[in-house]
Amino acid sequence: MRSSAEGVDRQGRGRTHHDGSALYVPDQNPRLGAVVDVWLRTGPDVRAVHVRSIEDGEPRFAPATAERRGGELWWRAGILVRNPVTRYRFHVDGDWYTVLGRFAHDVPDETDFRLVAHHGLAPWTREAIVYQIFPDRFARSATAPATPDWAVRCDWDEPVDGRGPLASRQWYGGDLDGIARRLDHIQDLGADTVYLTPFFPARSNHRYDAVAFDRVDPLLGGDRALRRLADALHTRGMRLVGDLTTNHTGVEHPWFDQPDLYYMSADGGYESWLGVPSLPKLNWHSARLRRRFVTDADSIVRRWLRYLDGWRVDVANMTGRRAADDLTHEVSRLIAEAVRAARPDALLVAEHAHGAGADLDAGGWQGTMNYAGFLRPLWSWLRADDLDLPDFLGVPGGVPRRDGHALVRTMLLMMATMSWRAWTHSWNLLGSHDTARIRTVVGDLGRMEVAVGLLATLPGVPMMFAGDEFGLTGAGGEEARTPMPWRKSLQTLPWYGRLLSLRRKHPALRSGGLRFAHVDADAVAFWRETHDERLLILARRAPGTPVALSGTAEATNLYGGAPLTGDLPADGPTLQIWSCPP
Repeated sequence: MRSSAEGVDRQGRGRTHHDGSALYVPDQNPRLGAVVDVWLRTGPDVRAVHVRSIEDGEPRFAPATAERRGGELWWRAGILVRNPVTRYRFHVDGDWYTVLGRFAHDVPDETDFRLVAHHGLAPWTREAIVYQIFPDRFARSATAPATPDWAVRCDWDEPVDGRGPLASRQWYGGDLDGIARRLDHIQDLGADTVYLTPFFPARSNHRYDAVAFDRVDPLLGGDRALRRLADALHTRGMRLVGDLTTNHTGVEHPWFDQPDLYYMSADGGYESWLGVPSLPKLNWHSARLRRRFVTDADSIVRRWLRYLDGWRVDVANMTGRRAADDLTHEVSRLIAEAVRAARPDALLVAEHAHGAGADLDAGGWQGTMNYAGFLRPLWSWLRADDLDLPDFLGVPGGVPRRDGHALVRTMLLMMATMSWRAWTHSWNLLGSHDTARIRTVVGDLGRMEVAVGLLATLPGVPMMFAGDEFGLTGAGGEEARTPMPWRKSLQTLPWYGRLLSLRRKHPALRSGGLRFAHVDADAVAFWRETHDERLLILARRAPGTPVALSGTAEATNLYGGAPLTGDLPADGPTLQIWSCPP
């Protein structure tokens, strides 16, 4: 078997490669009925290439023509965009080439590349740098509302009760005006998009048990505070994304006395999220639910886009699914249509804690929170030797210890389940309000710098969880929802600003292709390339041996400080970025 993980390009040129970036697919927003050129680069010894595309379920073959560029051949073929999602692969001297690499045997069609002709997406939704805020724990304004009856008021520096009975009841009093006063900090990090976990009234500090969708929680400052925050962000050229729970509400939501909106039984029982009785499950068969939530002119999805620039959808993987019911794709398209009607340039990203490929490229969600294709493989590769978590994001047995080959194979396997468009619109994250903190996972600051470096340099939208930039710790979930340490005058870790600034400066890091140049147990090197720019990134978790890498003449170091003289540096942990002539 020839695979991308094994057949890496140590010369920087000449190996078989294709991805969905503009270097290989110049038309990034194909339309139905168009013929789109795709390019494959190979070494000079390849004799014949055909492209196989699927039209109405049937394979079609077209010969590719070659042009020589230096020591490479670049093969071009046209593909008819017959269907909203057109799958294709390459036939290279008798071998198949798909997202997973080049194989001398048949491989499943599910690993094919994809052209997506669904509605075009606004460029900012792929180029954003997202900063996630859990509002109760970020910052307080001068306002001090009375303690609600469900809550236990806490001093800002009081430890969180991560696994105790008070976990969802501890109330620290962060609000939206407090966030607005800290926008300099967020912008200085390099983020340009703020994502808020829910702001609707609820009976918990996390607010995923909404008791209303028609107003902002008064504890956060109410509707006017949301408007002030949105205005402050937009004045800076920044954006605001909300968090919408489409799978369930709180049991005290006024809708709950209307059985057609939920999964109810004749004896008064009801379905709930994972059996939690306070979170009854919405029934998307209900026409009334669809009108209220999505299709009415003043529906929940539409109304808040007066202030917001998009939605992150909570528990998207379960929305519309229950036993024999599977309405997820239908509901996602319905929501996407409403979002486009209200804000054609808005973002719509889905939460999936596992593989999301089957729910993407369906005309609904633009991308996912990339736990499966980024966070999980990265944690497994960079985890501290003494890490002791009870499970791996719900998987029993703790976080496994895996090498660089497993890291790359996992990313490629997950990438093969979706289009390049969906992958690059998905949010890469090192942690969130639902996970352990990245500092706890990796242990030392050297490996944390490597993690942040990969966040900034791999394809996908970087998303950071507020507090990670200070190196906050937490073993998971509630324990990681630590109030921001404003009073402690902690220094921001310098990598965030420097690395995210490089991402903003260099188009190759935002929209370039991805080719792996070297993979071993402790090191991964890869190219990010456009027509005009060629960057090499080395991520090393531990010291190793020098590795020869040609094709790097006149390389200029952009980050990390190590020269590139033909060998990849052996010191580690380290993150290095070089610019090479295109």
